[in-house]
Amino acid sequence: MSRGQLYLVDTVAGDPKALQADAETYYEKLVKKSLSTPDVFSIPGGGEVKPEDSCVCFVPLYRNNPACKLLLLTDPKDKETVLAVYLSQRWWPVEDVVKTADPSRDGLILVQTVGERIVLFVLNCIIFGMLEGSSANDAFFLPHSATECAKILWRNGEAAAFYSIKMKGSLCDGTTSQCYLLPVLDTIFVRRKYRRGGLGMKMLHDFCQSFLAEDALGISCPISAAMYQVCQKFLQAHLEEQKRLWEVEAPGDWSQRVNIWLKIQMESPPSRKAEVGSCMEKTPTGKPRQSDMDQMNKGIECFPGVGKVAGVATEKKDDTTAARTLNSQGPEEEGLEQGAGSAQQNKGLRKRPGPGDLAGDKATKQFKATP
Repeated sequence: MSRGQLYLVDTVAGDPKALQADAETYYEKLVKKSLSTPDVFSIPGGGEVKPEDSCVCFVPLYRNNPACKLLLLTDPKDKETVLAVYLSQRWWPVEDVVKTADPSRDGLILVQTVGERIVLFVLNCIIFGMLEGSSANDAFFLPHSATECAKILWRNGEAAAFYSIKMKGSLCDGTTSQCYLLPVLDTIFVRRKYRRGGLGMKMLHDFCQSFLAEDALGISCPISAAMYQVCQKFLQAHLEEQKRLWEVEAPGDWSQRVNIWLKIQMESPPSRKAEVGSCMEKTPTGKPRQSDMDQMNKGIECFPGVGKVAGVATEKKDDTTAARTLNSQGPEEEGLEQGAGSAQQNKGLRKRPGPGDLAGDKATKQFKATP
């Protein structure tokens, strides 16, 4: 690969604090108007934007570490449109952040490097949480934690999907000492252009194959209608998994589990459209957790209502499901967005703020499964 072909995930490595320090230095010069040369960002598809204090903001990269932040550039004419991320002394268009020039980066790969964590953030919080999520839910998902176990599915030189896991023995949240009693598939998302290609089934199979020694595996509840369809097709093809997969509420003891195959046989899945990208659906009992609100309020200096990615045509959102698990309508994934409802650490949703609003002015909502 020549140097000119490399993308962010191929080049970014090392301490994220160093990357943030570089962004803070740039931001300080931007505010003081002391950059050596005027900075201009070329918008994919045409047009230019001059970065200014009013259209840049820091957002937390990790849910449990608001001190580690990324610098985003938003459209001056539409603060709900994210244009780029500042890293390694340059602005990266959002679509370029999720691309790779490394041919070996193909299929499901465990998230390990800083660059991969940034790709996960962009997929989860910008592309799913704002661009391809359901307009009906109008929700913003919190970033994953810094230690969240996750895999990104790479295809055709770009990140096409991801899923995350709550590991057995990991803390359910930051406010209790309860730990997960089994591995739990927590969030899953397939980009719109890669849906109906079997990627949801592929990730569910990978999850099961990763824990062959476990007698039981969980999917965070409540499970979306789309995810039920994926589970049904998967369990029909893999009979050996029918006794292992459970819909669970944290921490996942036997009183908090329902066998998914049995539930599919006994009752119809939710009738309303599910949302690909999350396993959860809204419940009337969902309440904001103060710990989530405090963490986000401490970590965000400015968070305009970013909701779109420049250079990407926004399609109608009625056909996408907003659950954090697979978004599939019918036998194939239609729009995987399933977010385990009981997953305490990653299910925080926040209403998109309007232009100019600060993140701290909006309450972060944590949806929990109803008993």
